[in-house]
Amino acid sequence: MTDTYQQALALIEKANDILITTHTRPDGDACGCVAALMQAFRTRGQTVRPLFVSPVPSWYAFLFDEKVPVLRKDVQVDELATGPFGRCDLIVIVDTNSYSQLPHLADHLKRIDTPILVIDHHVTSDGLGAVEIVDATAAAAGLVVYDFFQAVSVAITAKIAEALFVAIATDTGWFQFSNTTSRVYRCAAELIDLGVSPTELYDKLYHTFSPARFRLLVTMLDRLELHLDGRYAVQHLVQEDFARTGAAYEDTENFINECHRIASVVVSALLVELKDGRVRCSLRSRGPVDVSKIAAQFGGGGHKMAAGTFLPGPIDHARQLIFDEVAQCLP
Repeated sequence: MTDTYQQALALIEKANDILITTHTRPDGDACGCVAALMQAFRTRGQTVRPLFVSPVPSWYAFLFDEKVPVLRKDVQVDELATGPFGRCDLIVIVDTNSYSQLPHLADHLKRIDTPILVIDHHVTSDGLGAVEIVDATAAAAGLVVYDFFQAVSVAITAKIAEALFVAIATDTGWFQFSNTTSRVYRCAAELIDLGVSPTELYDKLYHTFSPARFRLLVTMLDRLELHLDGRYAVQHLVQEDFARTGAAYEDTENFINECHRIASVVVSALLVELKDGRVRCSLRSRGPVDVSKIAAQFGGGGHKMAAGTFLPGPIDHARQLIFDEVAQCLP
Protein backbone atom coordinates (compact mmCIF):
# COMPACT_ATOMS: atom_id res chain seq x y z
CA MET A 1 0.00 0.00 0.00
CA THR A 2 1.41 3.41 -0.96
CA ASP A 3 1.90 6.23 1.52
CA THR A 4 -0.87 8.21 -0.17
CA TYR A 5 -3.31 5.32 0.20
CA GLN A 6 -2.37 5.00 3.87
CA GLN A 7 -2.90 8.72 4.44
CA ALA A 8 -6.26 8.61 2.65
CA LEU A 9 -7.37 5.59 4.64
CA ALA A 10 -6.37 7.32 7.88
CA LEU A 11 -8.55 10.33 6.99
CA ILE A 12 -11.49 8.07 6.18
CA GLU A 13 -11.15 5.95 9.33
CA LYS A 14 -11.14 9.07 11.52
CA ALA A 15 -14.27 10.49 9.91
CA ASN A 16 -17.81 9.98 11.13
CA ASP A 17 -19.61 12.40 8.82
CA ILE A 18 -18.45 12.71 5.20
CA LEU A 19 -19.45 15.19 2.51
CA ILE A 20 -18.85 13.97 -1.06
CA THR A 21 -18.93 16.28 -4.06
CA THR A 22 -17.75 16.56 -7.64
CA HIS A 23 -17.46 19.02 -10.52
CA THR A 24 -20.17 21.09 -12.15
CA ARG A 25 -22.08 19.34 -14.94
CA PRO A 26 -21.42 15.90 -13.44
CA ASP A 27 -20.82 13.19 -16.02
CA GLY A 28 -20.90 9.42 -15.68
CA ASP A 29 -17.43 9.27 -14.18
CA ALA A 30 -18.31 11.83 -11.52
CA CYS A 31 -21.69 10.30 -10.69
CA GLY A 32 -20.33 6.77 -10.68
CA CYS A 33 -17.48 7.65 -8.34
CA VAL A 34 -19.72 9.51 -5.90
CA ALA A 35 -22.23 6.63 -5.86
CA ALA A 36 -19.49 4.02 -5.30
CA LEU A 37 -17.88 5.99 -2.47
CA MET A 38 -21.26 6.60 -0.81
CA GLN A 39 -21.96 2.87 -0.80
CA ALA A 40 -18.51 2.02 0.54
CA PHE A 41 -18.58 4.58 3.36
CA ARG A 42 -22.11 3.72 4.43
CA THR A 43 -21.16 0.06 4.62
CA ARG A 44 -18.58 1.17 7.18
CA GLY A 45 -21.37 2.78 9.21
CA GLN A 46 -20.38 6.35 8.39
CA THR A 47 -22.81 9.17 7.69
CA VAL A 48 -22.45 10.28 4.08
CA ARG A 49 -23.81 13.53 2.65
CA PRO A 50 -23.58 13.90 -1.13
CA LEU A 51 -23.79 17.47 -2.42
CA PHE A 52 -23.55 18.44 -6.08
CA VAL A 53 -22.98 21.92 -7.50
CA SER A 54 -25.30 21.19 -10.44
CA PRO A 55 -28.03 18.58 -10.91
CA VAL A 56 -27.44 14.89 -11.54
CA PRO A 57 -28.54 14.16 -15.13
CA SER A 58 -31.69 12.04 -15.12
CA TRP A 59 -29.98 9.11 -16.84
CA TYR A 60 -27.56 8.73 -13.91
CA ALA A 61 -30.22 8.98 -11.19
CA PHE A 62 -30.52 5.18 -10.96
CA LEU A 63 -27.06 5.05 -9.39
CA PHE A 64 -28.36 6.72 -6.23
CA ASP A 65 -30.86 5.49 -3.64
CA GLU A 66 -31.86 9.08 -2.90
CA LYS A 67 -32.23 12.43 -4.59
CA VAL A 68 -28.83 14.11 -4.44
CA PRO A 69 -29.12 17.69 -3.13
CA VAL A 70 -27.83 20.53 -5.28
CA LEU A 71 -26.07 23.57 -3.87
CA ARG A 72 -28.12 26.81 -4.10
CA LYS A 73 -31.22 24.80 -4.97
CA ASP A 74 -31.71 22.33 -2.11
CA VAL A 75 -28.93 23.62 0.16
CA GLN A 76 -27.97 27.27 0.46
CA VAL A 77 -24.32 28.32 0.69
CA ASP A 78 -24.73 29.69 4.23
CA GLU A 79 -26.03 26.29 5.36
CA LEU A 80 -22.64 24.69 4.63
CA ALA A 81 -21.24 26.04 7.88
CA THR A 82 -24.30 25.17 9.95
CA GLY A 83 -26.75 22.33 10.32
CA PRO A 84 -26.00 18.86 8.94
CA PHE A 85 -23.30 19.92 6.49
CA GLY A 86 -21.53 21.90 9.18
CA ARG A 87 -20.99 18.64 11.09
CA CYS A 88 -18.95 17.00 8.33
CA ASP A 89 -15.45 16.08 9.46
CA LEU A 90 -14.16 15.03 6.02
CA ILE A 91 -14.81 16.31 2.51
CA VAL A 92 -14.15 14.03 -0.46
CA ILE A 93 -13.89 15.60 -3.91
CA VAL A 94 -13.84 13.31 -6.94
CA ASP A 95 -13.04 13.79 -10.63
CA THR A 96 -11.74 17.33 -10.20
CA ASN A 97 -9.05 19.22 -8.33
CA SER A 98 -9.98 22.70 -9.52
CA TYR A 99 -11.83 25.48 -7.74
CA SER A 100 -13.29 26.66 -11.06
CA GLN A 101 -15.15 23.35 -11.35
CA LEU A 102 -16.82 23.86 -7.96
CA PRO A 103 -18.79 27.11 -8.34
CA HIS A 104 -20.26 28.56 -5.13
CA LEU A 105 -18.60 25.77 -3.12
CA ALA A 106 -15.03 26.92 -3.77
CA ASP A 107 -15.14 29.92 -1.41
CA HIS A 108 -16.47 27.73 1.40
CA LEU A 109 -13.66 25.22 0.86
CA LYS A 110 -11.06 27.99 1.08
CA ARG A 111 -12.45 29.21 4.42
CA ILE A 112 -12.73 25.95 6.35
CA ASP A 113 -10.11 23.73 7.95
CA THR A 114 -12.02 20.45 7.43
CA PRO A 115 -9.63 17.93 5.82
CA ILE A 116 -10.20 17.32 2.12
CA LEU A 117 -9.45 14.11 0.22
CA VAL A 118 -9.19 14.44 -3.56
CA ILE A 119 -9.52 11.45 -5.90
CA ASP A 120 -8.88 12.47 -9.50
CA HIS A 121 -7.28 11.66 -12.85
CA HIS A 122 -6.77 15.14 -14.31
CA VAL A 123 -3.45 16.95 -14.70
CA THR A 124 -5.08 20.31 -13.95
CA SER A 125 -4.83 20.93 -10.21
CA ASP A 126 -5.35 23.67 -7.65
CA GLY A 127 -4.14 21.42 -4.85
CA LEU A 128 -7.44 21.28 -2.99
CA GLY A 129 -6.69 18.24 -0.88
CA ALA A 130 -4.81 17.60 2.34
CA VAL A 131 -4.39 14.19 0.73
CA GLU A 132 -4.69 13.66 -3.02
CA ILE A 133 -4.97 10.37 -4.87
CA VAL A 134 -4.31 11.46 -8.44
CA ASP A 135 -3.42 9.22 -11.37
CA ALA A 136 -3.24 11.14 -14.64
CA THR A 137 -2.60 7.89 -16.53
CA ALA A 138 -6.03 6.54 -15.56
CA ALA A 139 -8.76 6.75 -18.20
CA ALA A 140 -11.34 7.62 -15.55
CA ALA A 141 -11.53 8.63 -11.92
CA GLY A 142 -13.49 5.40 -11.52
CA LEU A 143 -10.27 3.49 -12.17
CA VAL A 144 -8.53 5.47 -9.43
CA VAL A 145 -11.35 4.70 -6.99
CA TYR A 146 -11.27 1.02 -7.99
CA ASP A 147 -7.51 0.77 -7.41
CA PHE A 148 -7.89 2.47 -4.03
CA PHE A 149 -10.65 0.07 -3.00
CA GLN A 150 -8.48 -2.87 -4.00
CA ALA A 151 -5.48 -1.53 -2.10
CA VAL A 152 -7.37 -0.95 1.15
CA SER A 153 -9.53 -4.10 0.86
CA VAL A 154 -12.93 -2.47 0.37
CA ALA A 155 -15.47 -5.13 -0.56
CA ILE A 156 -16.87 -4.26 -3.98
CA THR A 157 -20.56 -5.15 -3.92
CA ALA A 158 -22.69 -5.51 -7.05
CA LYS A 159 -24.01 -1.97 -6.49
CA ILE A 160 -20.51 -0.51 -6.17
CA ALA A 161 -19.37 -2.49 -9.22
CA GLU A 162 -22.24 -1.05 -11.26
CA ALA A 163 -21.33 2.51 -10.27
CA LEU A 164 -17.65 2.02 -11.09
CA PHE A 165 -18.49 0.40 -14.42
CA VAL A 166 -20.60 3.42 -15.36
CA ALA A 167 -17.71 5.71 -14.40
CA ILE A 168 -15.18 3.85 -16.52
CA ALA A 169 -17.42 3.03 -19.48
CA THR A 170 -18.70 6.58 -19.93
CA ASP A 171 -15.29 8.25 -19.67
CA THR A 172 -13.95 5.94 -22.38
CA GLY A 173 -16.92 6.49 -24.69
CA TRP A 174 -18.13 2.98 -23.95
CA PHE A 175 -14.61 1.66 -24.65
CA GLN A 176 -14.22 3.53 -27.97
CA PHE A 177 -11.93 6.44 -27.05
CA SER A 178 -8.16 6.26 -27.33
CA ASN A 179 -7.85 6.14 -23.53
CA THR A 180 -9.31 2.61 -23.57
CA THR A 181 -6.30 0.57 -22.47
CA SER A 182 -5.83 -3.02 -21.39
CA ARG A 183 -6.06 -1.71 -17.82
CA VAL A 184 -9.57 -0.46 -18.60
CA TYR A 185 -10.64 -3.80 -20.07
CA ARG A 186 -9.21 -5.76 -17.14
CA CYS A 187 -11.07 -3.62 -14.65
CA ALA A 188 -14.29 -3.82 -16.66
CA ALA A 189 -14.02 -7.62 -16.82
CA GLU A 190 -13.55 -7.84 -13.06
CA LEU A 191 -16.59 -5.63 -12.49
CA ILE A 192 -18.67 -7.78 -14.84
CA ASP A 193 -17.61 -10.83 -12.84
CA LEU A 194 -19.04 -9.04 -9.78
CA GLY A 195 -22.47 -8.82 -11.36
CA VAL A 196 -22.50 -5.90 -13.78
CA SER A 197 -24.68 -6.25 -16.89
CA PRO A 198 -23.19 -3.98 -19.60
CA THR A 199 -26.24 -4.37 -21.85
CA GLU A 200 -28.66 -3.22 -19.15
CA LEU A 201 -26.44 -0.27 -18.26
CA TYR A 202 -26.04 0.76 -21.90
CA ASP A 203 -29.82 0.84 -22.30
CA LYS A 204 -30.23 2.95 -19.15
CA LEU A 205 -27.60 5.44 -20.29
CA TYR A 206 -28.06 5.75 -24.04
CA HIS A 207 -31.60 4.63 -24.87
CA THR A 208 -33.44 6.99 -22.55
CA PHE A 209 -33.47 10.32 -24.44
CA SER A 210 -36.44 12.52 -23.73
CA PRO A 211 -38.14 14.08 -26.79
CA ALA A 212 -36.83 17.45 -25.61
CA ARG A 213 -33.25 16.22 -25.50
CA PHE A 214 -33.57 14.70 -28.95
CA ARG A 215 -34.95 17.96 -30.36
CA LEU A 216 -32.00 19.82 -28.83
CA LEU A 217 -29.59 17.38 -30.49
CA VAL A 218 -31.26 17.96 -33.87
CA THR A 219 -30.89 21.72 -33.36
CA MET A 220 -27.19 21.38 -32.65
CA LEU A 221 -26.54 19.10 -35.62
CA ASP A 222 -28.31 21.52 -37.93
CA ARG A 223 -25.75 24.19 -36.97
CA LEU A 224 -22.68 22.13 -37.82
CA GLU A 225 -19.85 24.18 -39.34
CA LEU A 226 -16.68 22.66 -40.81
CA HIS A 227 -13.48 24.68 -41.13
CA LEU A 228 -9.80 24.18 -41.90
CA ASP A 229 -10.39 21.68 -44.71
CA GLY A 230 -13.02 19.85 -42.69
CA ARG A 231 -10.66 19.11 -39.82
CA TYR A 232 -12.37 21.42 -37.33
CA ALA A 233 -16.06 21.10 -36.48
CA VAL A 234 -17.90 23.67 -34.39
CA GLN A 235 -21.51 23.70 -33.20
CA HIS A 236 -23.43 25.90 -30.80
CA LEU A 237 -26.57 26.20 -28.72
CA VAL A 238 -28.10 29.36 -27.25
CA GLN A 239 -30.55 29.95 -24.43
CA GLU A 240 -33.57 30.18 -26.71
CA ASP A 241 -32.85 26.63 -27.93
CA PHE A 242 -33.38 25.29 -24.42
CA ALA A 243 -36.57 27.31 -24.00
CA ARG A 244 -37.96 26.18 -27.36
CA THR A 245 -37.18 22.48 -26.97
CA GLY A 246 -37.79 22.21 -23.23
CA ALA A 247 -34.38 20.58 -22.77
CA ALA A 248 -32.07 21.17 -19.81
CA TYR A 249 -28.44 22.26 -19.78
CA GLU A 250 -27.27 18.80 -18.69
CA ASP A 251 -28.96 17.30 -21.76
CA THR A 252 -25.97 18.39 -23.85
CA GLU A 253 -23.74 15.68 -22.38
CA ASN A 254 -21.95 13.70 -25.13
CA PHE A 255 -23.46 15.85 -27.91
CA ILE A 256 -19.99 16.97 -28.93
CA ASN A 257 -19.00 13.43 -29.89
CA GLU A 258 -21.57 13.25 -32.71
CA CYS A 259 -19.54 15.27 -35.21
CA HIS A 260 -16.60 12.89 -34.86
CA ARG A 261 -18.53 10.47 -37.04
CA ILE A 262 -17.27 12.68 -39.91
CA ALA A 263 -14.07 11.17 -41.28
CA SER A 264 -12.20 14.45 -41.72
CA VAL A 265 -12.86 15.90 -38.25
CA VAL A 266 -9.81 16.05 -35.98
CA VAL A 267 -10.89 18.71 -33.46
CA SER A 268 -14.38 19.76 -32.43
CA ALA A 269 -15.94 22.41 -30.23
CA LEU A 270 -19.43 22.75 -28.78
CA LEU A 271 -20.32 26.23 -27.55
CA VAL A 272 -23.26 26.53 -25.17
CA GLU A 273 -24.58 29.92 -24.08
CA LEU A 274 -25.24 30.09 -20.33
CA LYS A 275 -27.87 32.13 -18.54
CA ASP A 276 -25.25 34.56 -17.22
CA GLY A 277 -24.00 35.32 -20.75
CA ARG A 278 -20.84 33.26 -20.57
CA VAL A 279 -20.22 30.45 -23.03
CA ARG A 280 -19.30 26.92 -22.00
CA CYS A 281 -16.87 25.44 -24.53
CA SER A 282 -16.35 21.68 -24.75
CA LEU A 283 -13.43 20.46 -26.85
CA ARG A 284 -12.60 17.05 -28.32
CA SER A 285 -9.65 15.73 -30.33
CA ARG A 286 -8.95 12.45 -32.03
CA GLY A 287 -5.55 13.36 -33.40
CA PRO A 288 -2.30 14.98 -32.35
CA VAL A 289 -3.93 18.18 -31.07
CA ASP A 290 -3.89 18.52 -27.27
CA VAL A 291 -7.16 20.32 -26.55
CA SER A 292 -6.33 20.68 -22.85
CA LYS A 293 -3.69 23.23 -23.90
CA ILE A 294 -6.31 25.18 -25.83
CA ALA A 295 -8.65 25.13 -22.83
CA ALA A 296 -5.82 26.20 -20.54
CA GLN A 297 -5.43 29.43 -22.54
CA PHE A 298 -8.79 30.47 -21.10
CA GLY A 299 -8.45 29.08 -17.59
CA GLY A 300 -9.92 25.66 -18.34
CA GLY A 301 -8.40 22.22 -18.48
CA GLY A 302 -8.97 18.52 -18.94
CA HIS A 303 -7.20 15.88 -20.96
CA LYS A 304 -5.37 15.80 -24.29
CA MET A 305 -8.42 14.41 -26.08
CA ALA A 306 -11.21 16.02 -24.02
CA ALA A 307 -11.23 19.39 -22.30
CA GLY A 308 -13.42 22.37 -21.53
CA THR A 309 -13.46 25.97 -20.47
CA PHE A 310 -15.69 29.01 -20.02
CA LEU A 311 -15.47 31.93 -22.43
CA PRO A 312 -16.88 35.47 -22.48
CA GLY A 313 -19.94 35.86 -24.69
CA PRO A 314 -21.56 36.37 -27.05
CA ILE A 315 -21.40 33.13 -29.04
CA ASP A 316 -19.79 34.73 -32.11
CA HIS A 317 -16.98 36.17 -29.99
CA ALA A 318 -16.40 32.84 -28.24
CA ARG A 319 -16.40 31.02 -31.57
CA GLN A 320 -13.67 33.30 -32.91
CA LEU A 321 -11.53 32.91 -29.77
CA ILE A 322 -11.53 29.13 -30.11
CA PHE A 323 -11.09 29.17 -33.88
CA ASP A 324 -7.94 31.28 -33.56
CA GLU A 325 -6.41 28.77 -31.13
CA VAL A 326 -7.43 25.70 -33.16
CA ALA A 327 -6.11 27.26 -36.38
CA GLN A 328 -2.66 27.51 -34.82
CA CYS A 329 -2.77 23.80 -34.03
CA LEU A 330 -4.14 22.78 -37.45
CA PRO A 331 -2.20 24.97 -39.92
